[in-house]
Amino acid sequence: MISNLNNLPTYDTVGVQERVKRFCSRSIKKSAKVEGLKLALSMIDLTTLEGKDTPGKVKQLCYKAKHPHDLLKNIPTVAAICVYPTYVALAKNSLKDSDILVASVATAFPSGQSNLKVKIEDTKFALDQGVNEIDMVISRGEFLSGNYQFVFDEIASIKEVCGKAHLKVILETGELDTLDNVRKASEIAMLAGADFIKTSTGKIQPAATMPVTYVMLDAIKDFYTKTGKMIGMKPAGGISTSKIALQYLVMLNEVLGEKWMHKNYFRFGASSLANDILMQLVKAETGVYQSSNYFSKD
Repeated sequence: MISNLNNLPTYDTVGVQERVKRFCSRSIKKSAKVEGLKLALSMIDLTTLEGKDTPGKVKQLCYKAKHPHDLLKNIPTVAAICVYPTYVALAKNSLKDSDILVASVATAFPSGQSNLKVKIEDTKFALDQGVNEIDMVISRGEFLSGNYQFVFDEIASIKEVCGKAHLKVILETGELDTLDNVRKASEIAMLAGADFIKTSTGKIQPAATMPVTYVMLDAIKDFYTKTGKMIGMKPAGGISTSKIALQYLVMLNEVLGEKWMHKNYFRFGASSLANDILMQLVKAETGVYQSSNYFSKD
């Protein structure tokens, strides 16, 4: 059961935007920048969620996950590959000699417009294929109608099915209208058992934004203070440059602290971010930028 949703903090949009601007003003250079870029690379869920996905594309993405750039030494692999349930077994096999996890979207992604029975079967299929993490979407229509118990019960049901697999709950913040709604949805998801809360499916705009992510980090901080449980955070969609990724990491460190600066508690849902980070790392090592033509188009 959920309670006390009326006692949550409220957010002034202008105030949050001003707070975010201060995170973006931090200067990170030289060795600190390189270490930040490597950390960001290690936190990426390298993602392909298109209707035109093929086995060949998934295999290529898995290869890239294991070999981000063969000429760069001492760089990490990404945290996970995120694919549709039909490609989980293929991804697991392709990654079997690595510690890279396989995540899969479920619960009628991206709309969430299906009944609970179908959503549970969708989740079970991915689990049967060997998935490590489930990224589920909440029912935004029910949430916006004020049916918060429905949203809570649905998340709790999927969490129960997940067993040992981590559950990332996608709020689709671009459809929630206000920062206060983002905070409320974050609270419901965490109370219902989410291991991570995630901004977006990446299928609508706006996707991840720093103000929205700040509110979600603030919710995680308060939840940790109340319960002692560390919840992970995953901004997804629209984070495509190293500069932006580093700004997110500055915000993560200043809001939640060093304990969260690890792939176990923070992920970037991205496809093109890895290439930009690799270009910056090549520049740091060689002094020149490598052409984007030298990187796979994912």
